[in-house]
Amino acid sequence: QVHLVESGGGLVQPGGSLRLSCAASGSIDSIAAMGWYRQAPEKQRELVASISFNHNTNETDSVKGRFAISRDNAKNTVYLQINSLRPEDTAVYYCQAVAFTSLGPRAKYYWGQGTQVTVSS
Repeated sequence: QVHLVESGGGLVQPGGSLRLSCAASGSIDSIAAMGWYRQAPEKQRELVASISFNHNTNETDSVKGRFAISRDNAKNTVYLQINSLRPEDTAVYYCQAVAFTSLGPRAKYYWGQGTQVTVSS
């Protein structure tokens, strides 16, 4: 089993910044990819950014230039630096990991519990 724990959310004024962290723990052999999703009220969950084991990144168009994803493979941790925050960035941000474990040969998807980001003056 793999557990993901996010941190770093909070209330921030427009134009502000936050750094989200997500640490994975458990019976992990390796984590192939990690990503951040978000879900605003009454909207579907959407991919914000993802990063491969080799640090290849992908961000959705609405956050390019403002959000940056990174990871520390030694710590099984992924980060999301979010700058120039806008009210429309308000959402619960979820961490996802695609991980190989000692429980079987196939990678599985795991989710964190989410961290709230609220952008408001």
